Amino acid sequence: MTTPSPALQTTPQPSPRDALAQEFVAFAVEAGVLRFGEFRTKAGRLSPYFFNAGLFDDGAKLGRLAEFYARRLAASGLGFDLLFGPAYKGIALAAAVAMECARQGRNVPYAYNRKEAKDHGEGGSLVGAKMAGRVVIVDDVMSAGTSVLESVAMIEAAGAVPVGVAIALDRQERTGGEAGEGKHSAVQFVQSELGLQVCAIATLDDLLQYLAQGADPALSEYLPRVQAYRDRYGV
Repeated sequence: MTTPSPALQTTPQPSPRDALAQEFVAFAVEAGVLRFGEFRTKAGRLSPYFFNAGLFDDGAKLGRLAEFYARRLAASGLGFDLLFGPAYKGIALAAAVAMECARQGRNVPYAYNRKEAKDHGEGGSLVGAKMAGRVVIVDDVMSAGTSVLESVAMIEAAGAVPVGVAIALDRQERTGGEAGEGKHSAVQFVQSELGLQVCAIATLDDLLQYLAQGADPALSEYLPRVQAYRDRYGV
């Protein structure tokens, strides 16, 4: 077999998953949801980037975000019967993703919880469709897995089966506070200890790939800092 001449060689193209992730990262940057600089995280770490899903704050951006969730779920092959949005951010996300799934031809029910149970009217802490079958939890990110544990407890108490979690960004960070003393990330904990499939639209590695490709030259200076953060806290 002959080796192609340099003129005939082509640059390897990203896989469909990578392509979807790169498209999402570009969208998050453009929407101002993914920012770069110096940010103190909830765990006390000094991060060179910050992802704030609360800034998907108008109809166009939320609709586009829902499209990414629906595409990632479809590509995952995960079978599910209902979407569950944990209060508060998950409520809007689950509703938007359910609408996008319907637009794509699959009408999926959704439900969400109240922070405080209602003692009048229909009562209880769950709102929306009846909790039944296989349930996917929809949230923005996963910091310690606490929210997922709470959601799993509610879903199981209602007689349904949690099968997965859909998130926008997997930070791929060890737990364990500022020092990062944990051995695993929250996503790894949910996968190994709870047995749930995690469908992330993009990961920190995808973000690094976006910066390395130079799609936005103005952000290239942040590549070494994000890589150093990944090296220090990453899994």
